Amino acid sequence: MELRYQKAEIGDTELLTRTRIMVLRAVHSLPEDAALDDLTAQSRRYYQRALREGTHTAYLVYDGDRLVGAGGVSYFEVLPTYHNPTGQKAYIMNMYTDPDYRRRGIARRTLDLLVRDARGRGVTAISLDATAMGRPLYEAYGFVGMEAEMELPE
Repeated sequence: MELRYQKAEIGDTELLTRTRIMVLRAVHSLPEDAALDDLTAQSRRYYQRALREGTHTAYLVYDGDRLVGAGGVSYFEVLPTYHNPTGQKAYIMNMYTDPDYRRRGIARRTLDLLVRDARGRGVTAISLDATAMGRPLYEAYGFVGMEAEMELPE
């Protein structure tokens, strides 16, 4: 196994879009025949714009020609706060490892690349949503649960 971690470029939009839909199907237990055409189109537009503008960084992990992992980080700005005086935030998302390659450090290395990218931009506020499977990795890396954040459901 010779893994290659490659920073995604605009030419990787279709592959990133496919991995995004694959992750969403897995996270939400959606059947393969669930219609996700609108979500696919919106994801494609997001990647095209965000990669061009530099507001998203993604890594693709290959074993030879086989895609075995992926992950991304989106960047955005909010009003500065005492704990985040720049207002710059990073949100890690779309972490995926092929089931045949899990428990080999791929997700940890991808996470590390994403965190380094954020830190290299001077971003100190980094968050993510954790699945039950991913939570141990994120906790071991140093992520902690948030107590104050709330969400208004649809």
